Amino acid sequence: MTLTADLLVAVAFAFAFSIGAHYTGACMGMPYAAGAIRPGRALLLMAPLAFVGAAFASGQVETTVGHNILGGGAVALGVALAIVASALALTSAYNFVTIPTSTIQILVFSTVGAGLGAGLPVHWGTIGSLVVLWATAPFAAFALGFLFVRAADRYRPPAATSAPRPRAALGRSAVLGLVGVGAAASFAMGANDVSNASGALIMTGLFGLFLAGLVGGLGIALGVLTWGRPLLQRVAFDLVDLDPRMATASQLAQSTVILVSVAFGFFTSMNQALVGAMIGAGIARRRSTVLWKPIRSILIGWAAGPVSGLALGFGLVWSLLQLHGL
Repeated sequence: MTLTADLLVAVAFAFAFSIGAHYTGACMGMPYAAGAIRPGRALLLMAPLAFVGAAFASGQVETTVGHNILGGGAVALGVALAIVASALALTSAYNFVTIPTSTIQILVFSTVGAGLGAGLPVHWGTIGSLVVLWATAPFAAFALGFLFVRAADRYRPPAATSAPRPRAALGRSAVLGLVGVGAAASFAMGANDVSNASGALIMTGLFGLFLAGLVGGLGIALGVLTWGRPLLQRVAFDLVDLDPRMATASQLAQSTVILVSVAFGFFTSMNQALVGAMIGAGIARRRSTVLWKPIRSILIGWAAGPVSGLALGFGLVWSLLQLHGL
């Protein structure tokens, strides 16, 4: 491979590493918040499951990112590098300030911006389908979170307090349920999000679907294990006061929305689905459990992510064209 190709692989791997850290809270935050699992064990469970999802269940989403956003054949290495570098820089910046933004939206709009800067055709139909999904997925998760909590409470009324109980107070079935939905979310994250990093490798024709998912999955797993704890803490304790039943319902609603999307070859935000589910679960308990201030800050990050991705992707490609050509 050329130096540019080597650099692209390295940056894509670094982006996958960042993604792994970014989504620890979205995957294992609920079991951790409810006291079903300690943080170290949560990360050790999440990492291999995310890797398996990335390596073996991401092919349809990788096809969408690698072939159905930009047209015109194989994408030049410089354009692909600009896409991944833009998304990595922005995701890392949001990680640094511990705001769980949508990495997917950053990546897609970085791709659109880079494509426009390079004069490549954009498949606007794919973008439109993704935008519709992104708009509806949090509401679907909200509805599922609400319904799951109401159904669980109908079966067994909640205790007088909805505050999280210590781990020792959890029954075995509650622990298994919480850890189980966290595990499902970890697998779903690998399948859903690895193409943010590996899609650029497919765009250029450097890697096939499986190898790209494998490389990205390794990066995600390492990110989970080495840099994942701050975001795990953020999502687990700053957004909502959860009892085990609400935590299980929220994580189950999120995983359901993500896995259904992946089955159709689309990807959507893990964080948006989780926050939507948590709000639904909170409102099912008369909304007193929802902490709205940190949610507002995350909404600001969601709005800024696509705009910043579009601008940075376009700017990097335009700069490369002015300086060197692609």
